[in-house]
Amino acid sequence: MLLQLTGVNKRFGAVVAADDVSMHVEKGEALGIIGANGAGKSSLFNLCTGVLKPDNGEIRFHGQDVTRTSVRDRCRGGMGRSFQIPKPFESLTVFENLLTAAEFGCQDRLSVAETARILELTGLADKANIEAGKLTLLNRKRLELARALATTPDLLLLDEIAGGLTEGECHELVDLIKTLHAEGITIVWIEHIVHALLSVVSRLVVLERGKIIAEGEPRAVMRDPEVKRSYLGIDDDLDEEVA
Repeated sequence: MLLQLTGVNKRFGAVVAADDVSMHVEKGEALGIIGANGAGKSSLFNLCTGVLKPDNGEIRFHGQDVTRTSVRDRCRGGMGRSFQIPKPFESLTVFENLLTAAEFGCQDRLSVAETARILELTGLADKANIEAGKLTLLNRKRLELARALATTPDLLLLDEIAGGLTEGECHELVDLIKTLHAEGITIVWIEHIVHALLSVVSRLVVLERGKIIAEGEPRAVMRDPEVKRSYLGIDDDLDEEVA
């Protein structure tokens, strides 16, 4: 088991960000997480990566208790992440952004060959010397992935990385995520674009107000009456896209 959360709780006053969350991620898996806005999805990622510390409960990564360890230690242990809103170092080039990420996440310097491979893989090879602040949204999203890959992750947490993209751009990003998964990287993906998510993941977790209300095979989960009520706001059968 690569990642395991047991009885994790986090509150901000009256707001419950995580309510007795217990879940696991197997090595090599592609897991999807959905939920309405405010369901606690990004807070869950923040707990996993060490940005937030739980009020109680345990988080284990590679079999080790990381509940109180730092963001950097978790990153250096193999946990990479993209953010919902890309925030690269805008005055640095794409190449320099990768080196900065590698310095944070790796014990050793990223080799020139590996840097070139990541740039090629993410479609940024011809953008290597462009300042990140001049990139389009799609290329900023690609850079988010590239920076995460520069930390040499075993586990990649993707936070709504397809948000704001056109349908065609979304397909490009999905193909890239599929490639990364095929290379052996374990994926946990939060996303509102359900058809994109369902084309990648083999298991789905649904959050509501910080609590897991359903998990399992994606299309079966999407047919669950509680999920339809909570996430989709409907009581009727799903349309053919989800069916």
